[in-house]
Amino acid sequence: MTIAIKRVYEPPSEADRSRILVDRLWPRGLTKEQAKVDEWLRDLAPSNELRRWYHTHTEQWPSFRSKYLKELTQPGYQESLQRLYELARKKKRLTLLYASKNETRNNAAVLKELLDGVRKPPKGTGPAGAYGARERKSAIRRR
Repeated sequence: MTIAIKRVYEPPSEADRSRILVDRLWPRGLTKEQAKVDEWLRDLAPSNELRRWYHTHTEQWPSFRSKYLKELTQPGYQESLQRLYELARKKKRLTLLYASKNETRNNAAVLKELLDGVRKPPKGTGPAGAYGARERKSAIRRR
C-alpha cells in the first residue's frame, strides 16, 4: 500500500488512484468534476476550532499535530477513521487530498503518518481502536 498526499488544486493524475478528500470544507472554486474525488471523509478533518487556531498559529505545528491526534481519539472520528483504514487496506495506492497551501504541515500529513505507521497512534486511533469503536456503536444501536 502506498499513501500519498496532494493538494486538491493540483491536476488529478492516473498515479493518484483512489483520491480521498480529508478536509471539512469543500475546496473553494473547484467543482466535483475538476476535483475528481472518489470519497470525501470530512469527519476526519480537524474541528473548526482547531483548524482556525492553526491557521493563525502555523508556527506551532507540533502543538497542532498533538491536538489533532487527540481529537482523532474522540467518538465522532472513529467511523471515518475506520473507513480510511479500510480504504488503505483495500487499495494499492491512496492519495489523501487537502486544500492547505502548506504542503508538509497539514492534517493529511498527520493521517499519512498514522497509515504509514511512522508514529505510534494514540490509543483509539489505530485500526483496532477504530474498529472497536464501530462495534461498540453497533452494539448500542441493537439494544
